[in-house]
Amino acid sequence: MKPLEGKIAIVTGVSRLKGIGTAICKELAEAGCQIFFTYWTNYDKEMPYEVAVDEPMMIKKELEKLDVQVACMELDLSETIAPDQLFQQVRAQIGAPDILINNAAYSTNSDFTTVTAEELDNHYLVNIRATTLLSSHFAQTFTKKRGGRIVNLTSGQFQGAMPGELAYATTKGAIDALTLTLSAEVGHLGITVNAINPGPTNSGWMTEEIKRNLKPMFPSGRVGEPKDAAKAIKFLVSEDAEWITGQVIHSEGGFNR
Repeated sequence: MKPLEGKIAIVTGVSRLKGIGTAICKELAEAGCQIFFTYWTNYDKEMPYEVAVDEPMMIKKELEKLDVQVACMELDLSETIAPDQLFQQVRAQIGAPDILINNAAYSTNSDFTTVTAEELDNHYLVNIRATTLLSSHFAQTFTKKRGGRIVNLTSGQFQGAMPGELAYATTKGAIDALTLTLSAEVGHLGITVNAINPGPTNSGWMTEEIKRNLKPMFPSGRVGEPKDAAKAIKFLVSEDAEWITGQVIHSEGGFNR
Protein backbone atom coordinates (compact mmCIF):
# COMPACT_ATOMS: atom_id res chain seq x y z
CA MET A 1 0.00 0.00 0.00
CA LYS A 2 1.31 3.45 -0.92
CA PRO A 3 1.79 5.90 1.99
CA LEU A 4 -0.91 8.35 0.88
CA GLU A 5 -3.29 5.84 -0.67
CA GLY A 6 -6.91 6.79 0.01
CA LYS A 7 -6.05 10.41 0.75
CA ILE A 8 -7.48 13.34 -1.20
CA ALA A 9 -5.47 16.53 -1.72
CA ILE A 10 -6.37 19.99 -2.97
CA VAL A 11 -3.46 21.85 -4.55
CA THR A 12 -4.02 25.43 -5.69
CA GLY A 13 -2.07 27.27 -8.38
CA VAL A 14 -1.19 24.39 -10.71
CA SER A 15 -1.02 25.71 -14.25
CA ARG A 16 2.53 25.24 -15.50
CA LEU A 17 4.36 22.03 -16.32
CA LYS A 18 7.55 23.40 -14.73
CA GLY A 19 5.83 24.86 -11.69
CA ILE A 20 6.13 23.88 -8.03
CA GLY A 21 2.40 23.09 -7.97
CA THR A 22 2.81 20.44 -10.66
CA ALA A 23 5.76 18.88 -8.83
CA ILE A 24 3.68 18.75 -5.63
CA CYS A 25 0.84 17.01 -7.44
CA LYS A 26 3.21 14.44 -8.95
CA GLU A 27 4.87 13.61 -5.64
CA LEU A 28 1.53 13.18 -3.88
CA ALA A 29 0.03 11.18 -6.74
CA GLU A 30 3.04 8.85 -6.84
CA ALA A 31 2.39 8.21 -3.15
CA GLY A 32 -1.19 7.18 -3.98
CA CYS A 33 -2.98 10.45 -3.23
CA GLN A 34 -5.99 11.55 -5.29
CA ILE A 35 -5.61 15.07 -6.63
CA PHE A 36 -7.83 18.07 -7.21
CA PHE A 37 -5.96 21.13 -8.48
CA THR A 38 -6.87 24.67 -9.46
CA TYR A 39 -5.40 26.99 -12.07
CA TRP A 40 -6.00 30.51 -13.39
CA THR A 41 -4.70 31.09 -16.91
CA ASN A 42 -5.58 34.79 -17.08
CA TYR A 43 -2.95 35.47 -14.44
CA ASP A 44 -0.32 33.32 -16.12
CA LYS A 45 -0.82 35.11 -19.44
CA GLU A 46 0.26 38.36 -17.77
CA MET A 47 3.46 36.89 -16.34
CA PRO A 48 6.89 37.06 -18.07
CA TYR A 49 7.35 33.30 -18.14
CA GLU A 50 5.98 31.31 -21.07
CA VAL A 51 2.89 29.18 -20.51
CA ALA A 52 0.64 27.37 -22.99
CA VAL A 53 -3.13 27.56 -22.50
CA ASP A 54 -3.42 23.76 -22.55
CA GLU A 55 -0.79 23.11 -19.87
CA PRO A 56 -3.34 22.42 -17.08
CA MET A 57 -4.92 19.67 -19.17
CA MET A 58 -1.48 18.30 -19.98
CA ILE A 59 -0.74 18.19 -16.26
CA LYS A 60 -4.02 16.38 -15.61
CA LYS A 61 -3.19 13.72 -18.21
CA GLU A 62 0.29 13.20 -16.75
CA LEU A 63 -1.15 12.73 -13.27
CA GLU A 64 -3.78 10.28 -14.47
CA LYS A 65 -0.97 8.04 -15.74
CA LEU A 66 -0.05 7.52 -12.08
CA ASP A 67 -3.29 5.57 -11.60
CA VAL A 68 -5.00 8.02 -9.25
CA GLN A 69 -8.21 9.99 -9.59
CA VAL A 70 -7.55 13.53 -10.82
CA ALA A 71 -9.86 16.51 -11.25
CA CYS A 72 -9.28 20.21 -11.70
CA MET A 73 -11.02 23.53 -12.24
CA GLU A 74 -10.12 27.01 -13.40
CA LEU A 75 -10.70 29.31 -10.47
CA ASP A 76 -9.99 32.94 -9.69
CA LEU A 77 -9.06 32.77 -6.01
CA SER A 78 -9.48 36.53 -5.65
CA GLU A 79 -13.25 36.08 -5.93
CA THR A 80 -15.18 35.99 -2.64
CA ILE A 81 -17.11 32.86 -3.61
CA ALA A 82 -14.01 30.93 -4.72
CA PRO A 83 -13.57 28.84 -1.52
CA ASP A 84 -17.18 27.63 -1.57
CA GLN A 85 -17.00 26.87 -5.28
CA LEU A 86 -13.80 24.90 -4.87
CA PHE A 87 -14.92 22.70 -2.00
CA GLN A 88 -18.28 22.01 -3.64
CA GLN A 89 -16.49 20.73 -6.74
CA VAL A 90 -13.95 18.68 -4.80
CA ARG A 91 -16.64 16.88 -2.80
CA ALA A 92 -18.79 16.32 -5.88
CA GLN A 93 -16.00 14.95 -8.06
CA ILE A 94 -13.61 13.17 -5.67
CA GLY A 95 -14.77 13.38 -2.06
CA ALA A 96 -13.90 15.07 1.23
CA PRO A 97 -10.30 16.33 1.21
CA ASP A 98 -7.65 15.30 3.75
CA ILE A 99 -4.96 17.70 2.54
CA LEU A 100 -4.90 21.35 1.48
CA ILE A 101 -1.81 22.80 -0.21
CA ASN A 102 -2.04 26.60 -0.52
CA ASN A 103 0.40 26.99 -3.39
CA ALA A 104 -1.28 29.71 -5.50
CA ALA A 105 0.25 33.17 -5.29
CA TYR A 106 -0.06 36.60 -6.86
CA SER A 107 3.23 38.34 -7.56
CA THR A 108 4.24 41.48 -9.45
CA ASN A 109 7.19 43.79 -8.96
CA SER A 110 6.70 46.93 -6.89
CA ASP A 111 8.73 49.07 -4.53
CA PHE A 112 7.94 52.00 -2.26
CA THR A 113 7.86 54.38 -5.23
CA THR A 114 5.51 52.35 -7.41
CA VAL A 115 3.25 50.38 -5.06
CA THR A 116 -0.44 51.26 -5.33
CA ALA A 117 -3.58 50.44 -3.39
CA GLU A 118 -4.78 48.30 -6.29
CA GLU A 119 -1.58 46.25 -6.38
CA LEU A 120 -1.67 45.73 -2.63
CA ASP A 121 -5.28 44.58 -2.86
CA ASN A 122 -4.49 42.17 -5.71
CA HIS A 123 -1.72 40.56 -3.65
CA TYR A 124 -3.79 40.45 -0.48
CA LEU A 125 -6.82 38.82 -2.09
CA VAL A 126 -4.86 35.77 -3.26
CA ASN A 127 -1.88 35.52 -0.94
CA ILE A 128 -3.70 36.13 2.33
CA ARG A 129 -7.48 36.22 2.03
CA ALA A 130 -7.83 33.17 -0.20
CA THR A 131 -5.28 31.16 1.80
CA THR A 132 -7.01 32.02 5.07
CA LEU A 133 -10.54 31.33 3.83
CA LEU A 134 -9.59 28.07 2.11
CA SER A 135 -7.88 26.91 5.28
CA SER A 136 -10.86 27.95 7.40
CA HIS A 137 -13.28 26.09 5.13
CA PHE A 138 -11.06 23.00 5.13
CA ALA A 139 -10.86 22.91 8.92
CA GLN A 140 -14.56 23.56 9.49
CA THR A 141 -15.58 20.71 7.21
CA PHE A 142 -12.90 18.19 8.22
CA THR A 143 -14.73 15.39 10.01
CA LYS A 144 -12.03 12.78 10.58
CA LYS A 145 -10.34 12.59 13.97
CA ARG A 146 -6.79 12.81 12.65
CA GLY A 147 -4.72 13.11 9.50
CA GLY A 148 -5.77 16.57 8.34
CA ARG A 149 -2.96 18.54 6.73
CA ILE A 150 -2.64 22.16 5.64
CA VAL A 151 0.62 23.29 4.02
CA ASN A 152 1.18 26.90 3.00
CA LEU A 153 3.85 28.09 0.59
CA THR A 154 5.90 31.06 1.74
CA SER A 155 9.03 32.67 0.34
CA GLY A 156 11.37 33.35 3.25
CA GLN A 157 10.38 36.96 3.79
CA PHE A 158 11.95 36.91 7.26
CA GLN A 159 15.17 35.36 5.99
CA GLY A 160 16.15 38.51 4.13
CA ALA A 161 14.82 41.60 2.38
CA MET A 162 13.16 41.37 -1.04
CA PRO A 163 13.71 44.82 -2.61
CA GLY A 164 11.45 45.49 -5.56
CA GLU A 165 8.75 43.10 -4.32
CA LEU A 166 7.18 45.17 -1.58
CA ALA A 167 3.54 44.10 -2.04
CA TYR A 168 4.49 40.44 -2.48
CA ALA A 169 6.85 40.36 0.50
CA THR A 170 4.32 42.14 2.72
CA THR A 171 1.46 39.79 1.96
CA LYS A 172 3.42 36.52 1.78
CA GLY A 173 5.18 37.43 5.02
CA ALA A 174 1.81 37.24 6.76
CA ILE A 175 1.69 33.52 5.93
CA ASP A 176 4.09 32.87 8.83
CA ALA A 177 1.70 34.44 11.34
CA LEU A 178 -1.29 32.67 9.81
CA THR A 179 0.47 29.30 10.01
CA LEU A 180 1.35 29.65 13.69
CA THR A 181 -2.03 30.90 14.91
CA LEU A 182 -4.14 28.58 12.75
CA SER A 183 -2.14 25.55 13.90
CA ALA A 184 -3.09 26.36 17.50
CA GLU A 185 -6.75 26.78 16.58
CA VAL A 186 -7.24 23.55 14.63
CA GLY A 187 -4.91 21.13 16.39
CA HIS A 188 -7.76 19.61 18.42
CA LEU A 189 -9.45 18.71 15.13
CA GLY A 190 -6.57 16.44 14.12
CA ILE A 191 -5.17 18.95 11.64
CA THR A 192 -1.57 20.13 11.36
CA VAL A 193 -0.64 23.44 9.73
CA ASN A 194 2.84 24.15 8.42
CA ALA A 195 4.55 26.33 5.82
CA ILE A 196 7.37 25.61 3.41
CA ASN A 197 9.82 28.18 2.08
CA PRO A 198 11.44 26.53 -0.96
CA GLY A 199 13.93 29.35 -1.58
CA PRO A 200 14.92 30.34 -5.14
CA THR A 201 13.45 27.60 -7.30
CA ASN A 202 13.92 26.93 -11.00
CA SER A 203 10.22 26.82 -11.79
CA GLY A 204 10.39 28.48 -15.19
CA TRP A 205 11.33 32.05 -14.35
CA MET A 206 15.11 31.66 -14.08
CA THR A 207 17.30 32.71 -16.98
CA GLU A 208 20.73 31.14 -17.41
CA GLU A 209 22.27 34.34 -16.06
CA ILE A 210 20.12 34.17 -12.93
CA LYS A 211 21.12 30.54 -12.39
CA ARG A 212 24.83 31.38 -12.73
CA ASN A 213 24.50 34.18 -10.19
CA LEU A 214 22.55 32.05 -7.72
CA LYS A 215 24.53 28.81 -7.83
CA PRO A 216 27.46 30.08 -5.68
CA MET A 217 24.93 30.92 -2.95
CA PHE A 218 23.99 27.23 -2.56
CA PRO A 219 26.50 24.92 -0.79
CA SER A 220 25.54 22.10 -3.16
CA GLY A 221 26.33 24.24 -6.21
CA ARG A 222 22.87 24.00 -7.75
CA VAL A 223 19.64 25.96 -7.53
CA GLY A 224 16.44 24.56 -6.11
CA GLU A 225 14.15 22.50 -8.31
CA PRO A 226 10.36 22.13 -7.92
CA LYS A 227 10.75 18.51 -6.82
CA ASP A 228 12.77 19.66 -3.79
CA ALA A 229 9.83 21.57 -2.34
CA ALA A 230 7.42 18.83 -3.40
CA LYS A 231 9.33 16.13 -1.50
CA ALA A 232 9.33 18.20 1.67
CA ILE A 233 5.59 18.72 1.34
CA LYS A 234 5.01 15.01 0.76
CA PHE A 235 6.68 14.36 4.11
CA LEU A 236 4.65 17.04 5.92
CA VAL A 237 1.35 15.55 4.77
CA SER A 238 2.39 12.00 5.70
CA GLU A 239 1.58 10.15 8.91
CA ASP A 240 5.24 10.43 9.91
CA ALA A 241 4.84 14.21 10.28
CA GLU A 242 1.81 14.20 12.58
CA TRP A 243 3.85 15.76 15.43
CA ILE A 244 5.03 18.71 13.32
CA THR A 245 2.75 21.74 13.31
CA GLY A 246 2.95 25.52 13.44
CA GLN A 247 6.33 25.46 11.71
CA VAL A 248 7.80 27.50 8.87
CA ILE A 249 10.38 25.18 7.31
CA HIS A 250 13.11 26.75 5.22
CA SER A 251 13.78 23.95 2.75
CA GLU A 252 16.13 25.97 0.57
CA GLY A 253 19.33 23.99 0.34
CA GLY A 254 21.34 26.19 2.69
CA PHE A 255 20.82 29.24 0.49
CA ASN A 256 23.24 31.94 1.66
CA ARG A 257 21.87 35.39 0.93
